[in-house]
Amino acid sequence: MTDTARYERSDFQTDQEVRWCPGCGDYTILASVQTYLASLDIDREKHVFVSGIGCSSRFPYYMNTYGMHTVHGRAPAIATGVAAANPDLTVWVITGDGDGLSIGGNHLIHALRRNVNLNIILFNNQIYGLTKGQYSPTSEVGKTTKTSPMGSIDRPFNPVSLALGAEASFVARSIDMDRNHTIAMLKAMHENEGAGFLEIYQNCNVFNDKAFMDLTDKSTRDQNRIWLEHGKPIIFGEEDEYGVIVDAHGARIVEVADVGMNSIHVHDAFAPNPAAAFALSRIAQGPYGPTPLGVFRDVEAPGYGVMMERQIAAAQEKRGPGDMHKLVRSRGTWMVDA
Repeated sequence: MTDTARYERSDFQTDQEVRWCPGCGDYTILASVQTYLASLDIDREKHVFVSGIGCSSRFPYYMNTYGMHTVHGRAPAIATGVAAANPDLTVWVITGDGDGLSIGGNHLIHALRRNVNLNIILFNNQIYGLTKGQYSPTSEVGKTTKTSPMGSIDRPFNPVSLALGAEASFVARSIDMDRNHTIAMLKAMHENEGAGFLEIYQNCNVFNDKAFMDLTDKSTRDQNRIWLEHGKPIIFGEEDEYGVIVDAHGARIVEVADVGMNSIHVHDAFAPNPAAAFALSRIAQGPYGPTPLGVFRDVEAPGYGVMMERQIAAAQEKRGPGDMHKLVRSRGTWMVDA
């Protein structure tokens, strides 16, 4: 970042009409991303936004950068190719809970497992919005929708737990309406050179309105937002009266007065072992009641692109640069006469 920004947010806006429902949380996320990118000393042409299918996946149309609106669930796979072939680019993946965790779940976990240098933003509104209100992989048990008229019986994914289980090098969570926090999470993810995963709770005011009220309403948010900050004890509440303990049984909430500050877990986002971060992710099975927000994990790990480049360089040093003409005409091929 520079003292004098090269860009303003408007430099990342396009001439396309932003076509989301009035009041949709996607507007705020778009503004946060554009604001963050404007603060960087990076050419617009060095950013690529790759999306799948869903409301959030209209994102590339609204970013004055390179972009690809791809097919359902395949954004991580296509973005992997873009990043691997163009290591000088900053590649962003835009997906949703339906796109990224249903048909795209396999592509997502393997992009994270391989530690591809991607910045993955998952908009979680706990519903299929584009197709008009069906339950999604993150909808709560009992959710009544057009495809679950008697209530969903599916256990929902916890996206942060899933990303930690795949051992992504960066995992965080934010809320659409908190722009400052979202921008801080974007910055932290972008500075990590491995696979980054940011879940953003995003309100769908048409098909799943007020799903995140515990975390957004002024009367309840201080009691339910558990801010994760590296090196600090995890305490929360209107008067920091609650804290989190992590032990062999997992993470649990206690009253600080009952256990003392020395017993409260001090968050270590840089811990190589994701066990404590995973335990923290299990405190809440959705945005109901006390819920951790912030960076769960931020570690250095060998990147897929770097290792691939090393292998290519080693092969070229040993065998030469290669010849595609010879390769396709080598053993294992044949010719069919007309």
